[in-house]
Order: sequence, then C-alpha cells, then structure tokens
Amino acid sequence: MKKIKNHSIAILGSGESGIGALRLATKHGIKAFLSDSKTIPVHKQRLIESLGASFEEGTHTIEELVKYDEIIKSPGIPDSATIISELVKAGKTVISEIEFASRFTKAKIIGITGSNGKTTTTLLTTHILKEAGINVASAGNVGNSFSDLLVDQNPDVIVLELSSFQLDGIIDFRPDIAIVLNITPDHLDRYAYDIDLYADAKWRLVRNMSEGDYLIVNGDDQMISDRVSKDSSSYEKVEITTRSKTNNGAYFLEGYLIFDCEKIIQIVPIEDLPLLGRHNQYNQMAAILSAIQLEVPFAEIMKALASFKNAPHRMELIGYIQDIPYINDSKATNVDAVYYALDAMTKPVVWIAGGVNKGNDYSQIKNLVVNKVNTIICLGSDNEHLIDEFKNDVNQLIQVNSAKDAVARAFDLALPGEVVLLSPACASFDLFDNYEQRGDLFREEVLKMKKIKEPVKA
Repeated sequence: MKKIKNHSIAILGSGESGIGALRLATKHGIKAFLSDSKTIPVHKQRLIESLGASFEEGTHTIEELVKYDEIIKSPGIPDSATIISELVKAGKTVISEIEFASRFTKAKIIGITGSNGKTTTTLLTTHILKEAGINVASAGNVGNSFSDLLVDQNPDVIVLELSSFQLDGIIDFRPDIAIVLNITPDHLDRYAYDIDLYADAKWRLVRNMSEGDYLIVNGDDQMISDRVSKDSSSYEKVEITTRSKTNNGAYFLEGYLIFDCEKIIQIVPIEDLPLLGRHNQYNQMAAILSAIQLEVPFAEIMKALASFKNAPHRMELIGYIQDIPYINDSKATNVDAVYYALDAMTKPVVWIAGGVNKGNDYSQIKNLVVNKVNTIICLGSDNEHLIDEFKNDVNQLIQVNSAKDAVARAFDLALPGEVVLLSPACASFDLFDNYEQRGDLFREEVLKMKKIKEPVKA
C-alpha cells in the first residue's frame, strides 16, 4: 500500500478479522480505533492496548467513528445495520477486511467463493501448491484472517476462502485467479430473502477482474452462467462441469475427470482422486485447474492429491459400528450441500438433519429423500419444517434434541446395509455453538457408542 500521510481507520468488531485488521494497520503505522457493540474479552483489550490503539465496547459511537478516514467492518455486520447506514450517510467509506488487507501484498491471489465447497477447495489448492514447493498460505474464511496472515508472513501465493459476507465491502480487490463454485440459497435472511442479491455479493469476487486474470466457474450452475454471459470483462474464463463436455476447462465423463484447456490435456480416473461425490469432483477440478494455471507439473499435482486429507465435518467417515458407517457432514448447513451428500450415498440412509431453518426449499432434495432415505432423525429445537416436508416420504421420522440422543436412536434404528449420515441442511445455533461443535459432539458420541458396542478384545 502506498502510505497515506496521517491516514486513520476505525474497525467495527473485535473478531478474527477485526483484530487482524488492527494488527496490520498498526504494523504499517496507521492510526486505528476499534469499536465493538458487544463486550471485548480482557485478553483482546490488552492486545489492543499493547498495539497502541484505543477502543470502545458495548456500543458504536457515531461521533467517534466519523473522526476516522475509513471504516473497516466485520463480515458479521450487514450493510443494512443502522451503524453502517449512519456512517455512509456521514460520507464515510466502509470496506471489508479483505479489501483492506489486499493493499499490503504483491502475492498472487486465488479467491474462492461459493455456497458450498469453499473450504475443501481452498485446502486442496493450498496443499497442491505447497507440495509443489510454492511459498503459499491460505486465509480468509478458513484459519487466519487475510490481515493476520500478512502481519506474520509474506507468501508468494495466497489462497483466500471468501464468504459473501467478506465480499460485501469490496471496492478494488482483484484476484489473479477466481473460483466461483456454486450459488444456491443460503444466508438469504441477510439479503432480503432475494437470491439475486446474495448472488451479486458472491460475484463481487469477479467484478474487478480483467485481461490476464483467470476465472474458473461451475458451468452447471445457472446463476453463475447467467452472470458470465452478461459480463463483458476480458478475463479468461474456464468451466468445470459434470454434465457436459467443454474444450476450455475440465469435465466428468464415464468415470474420468478430463482436463482440456490451453495449457494441458489430461485424463484422471476418479478412483485416483482423494475425495468422493459429485460435489467434490467440482472442488477437485477447480483446485487442479488453479495449479495448472500456476504451471505446476501435472505429475506433481497427482502426487499431492494422493496425500491430501480433507477438513473435519465434510463427509467425514468417523467409523463403522457393527458394519454400519457413520458420516459427519455437519458443515452441510444448506439444502444444496445435503443434495450432494445424499447424491453420493450408495446405501439406504438414516439421515440426521435439522437446526435453524434459513428459509430452506427442500424441493431440490425431495426425490433423493424418497429414493434413498429410510429414516429421518430430526436434531433441532424446532423440527416442524422437516416434519411437514418429509413425514410422508420415509419409513420413520423421529425427533431428538442432543447429539447423544441422535446417535443412540441412529444405532437403534439403522439396519444392516444402511449408512448413518449427519447432514443437517440447517444452521446449528439452536442447540450448538456452531457446526463444528455439532460435528465434534456427533463424532464423540459415535466413538463412545463404538467402544460400547464393539469393545476391543484383550
């Protein structure tokens, strides 16, 4: 960043992105003030003070905030929030932490967004590049914030997982390689229950790209295809698809992923890939195309794939109890993610679902439930949306309100040859702190049950 004399920033929120932005700002001699409408933990207060910055907690004081040249907002604060409206009305520029951090690096940036698959694709892309000897790091919606990364590291390539919330507030941010995996209904409560507004937020990743940049898009996603067709920018566009062929990208055909683009033509049997399921075919195609674009030899890409392990809570096979597999897909917090999970199942399913309904439209998975699910275990404080939708479609439908009860009932109800799948389609905040806690407790209870039912013989 070209330093602006006497430039100052105010930061809204003391979470990961807010503290990261504060650290990065003070590193570069920028005067900073942090404001949080909630209580700031004592250890964070001490950190703020050690950085020479000031703060307020329990409120956002508009009279104080307008004293600063620029405002960085937490991704958790929507543009519709009163404080944002007041700041904009006062003539202040409000940006995201991603926008701010991007000013302080010359690294090549791979930006990854989508309703589902972001973390898997981010981790896989980073793994491939690291195994190829590239100085690479990941940040954003996974691990450290972008700002925090830049305080401590200076990588040559940065892989960013970017949610729609993080892309709100983008002005000049421009990735060298962008990946848009899918756009399906999610977080619609933040976007006036209008999926086009949500899609527009995702598309902010692309809007500053131009000649020399590289866009990887899901050619099977209509909302993405519509936006590509209307975009006259001069970036290079390549497709990933499982439904048709393409001569500029990658596609699935009869058990193979085929890479056919300007730089390479390669055929990969799907059994050579680390991740199963159609959704992971998209994720793996996108990650591999990114590595190809950065000129990683294909043999090195394949070698890296063989050693990749995915993050927890994403189609994670916990283990078998009496030959019945238990799968933790707690990260599946929307219907589209559940579609891919059910689509990947080759056995009848005991489906554990439920939580905070985000305006779900279950029509997308109706046929899959009818054809693949025998039992639904509703794990949530309000299960009426699931009961109303599926009560006539399965053999059994019961309700529970803890991970312990969900696993116990799954064990009682699962028949030989079935699979138990936690894939909630909903947010977790009714009974759990987050999807990670939900998945962790599910895993813990499965392992306890396994120990009881299949004790290790002396």
